[in-house]
Amino acid sequence: MEIIQNILQSSWDFISGYGGPFILVLSVLVFVHEFGHYYVARRNGVKIETFSIGFGPELFGRTDKHGTRWKFSLIPLGGYVQMFGDVDPASARHTEEVKDKKGGTRSLTAEEKKVAFFAKPVGQRAAIVFAGPAINYLFAILILSVLYITQGQPFTPPIAAGVIDGSPAQKAGIRLDDKIIEANGVEIRKFQELQKLVMVNLNKEIELKVLRSAGKNKWREKPVTIKLKPELRIEEDRFGFKHSTGRMGITGPAKAFEMQKHNNPLTAVVAATGETWNISRDTLKAIGQMIAGYRSADELGGILRIGAYAGEFAKQGLIAFITFTALLSVNLGLINLLPIPMLDGGHLVMYAMEKLRGKPLNEKIQEFAFKVGIAALLAIMVFATWNDLVQLKIVNHVVKLVF
Repeated sequence: MEIIQNILQSSWDFISGYGGPFILVLSVLVFVHEFGHYYVARRNGVKIETFSIGFGPELFGRTDKHGTRWKFSLIPLGGYVQMFGDVDPASARHTEEVKDKKGGTRSLTAEEKKVAFFAKPVGQRAAIVFAGPAINYLFAILILSVLYITQGQPFTPPIAAGVIDGSPAQKAGIRLDDKIIEANGVEIRKFQELQKLVMVNLNKEIELKVLRSAGKNKWREKPVTIKLKPELRIEEDRFGFKHSTGRMGITGPAKAFEMQKHNNPLTAVVAATGETWNISRDTLKAIGQMIAGYRSADELGGILRIGAYAGEFAKQGLIAFITFTALLSVNLGLINLLPIPMLDGGHLVMYAMEKLRGKPLNEKIQEFAFKVGIAALLAIMVFATWNDLVQLKIVNHVVKLVF
């Protein structure tokens, strides 16, 4: 009985502490993503039947003057825009028939075909599909730009304020006050950039160029080249989620940490665009490392992990929560661009093939591809959720309850 109470209490604590921020951030990002599809579809003359935040039965909604049903649905784990002529929200199949007033069906009229998604030229369909991920990126750039203008951007000079004994950095010859100016041919301007590069590269060798101190605030003009191999470490956060990371053993100058403000919106937009690029690059690199076996697939998380981090960032304050929202928006846009049938990227691949062939792929081939895509996505979701349940120790509680 005590175990049951613990499980119920833990579940309630998670929902009350983390469910709210998670549902909020996910609903906002889903709305942004689907609005991208909606807006470009409307601009191209496509009729929209439904705009839903969530799946399943409708909770509440309204129908606008264009005949679009805007609604919130029971399961808040996504959303969709269903366009006229599509059989399902994923645009996997279409129909050239509609219901008539007598309950039967009839063929679409010429005027109705003009507003059907499937009847639009392939270029317009591709633009409509691409608009969802694209607006996720634009949204992230926008909120990061506003954040950088109003609050500034985290900045710490890339100087070795400390070198840990026995660390890869010490063994390679890094000294106190060395200023790292380049890593693997990439210019390093902030200590945070060096941290990200090392974390993503795990235990692969890195070539650094440093300016060695020759006195207070003075460095040699000629850089010193140092090669070192970071130490691979498996770290566990307070939730129990595990992360692979590289560690050099260098600490930055904590007292020099500041929020570097930009003087104009253009500078902020450039910085925000660069940050979204870095997030995308690092995410793709981590996915590649999982596929290659360099990074454990246990790090693949699902909705429980996102919910945990959403609540954690919300507790840290508005700025941290906004930063997390931007990060999640970039990842949502990136994931949807993956060439997997059912995702936007899968549709874009099919449209590219249609453009090259001069005609759409065979319907049976498309239907088979979408079935494979659904199976793959479900498998990934189940695996990611299982990882979350195991690392949150929920599986252990259930095993104790049953046995």
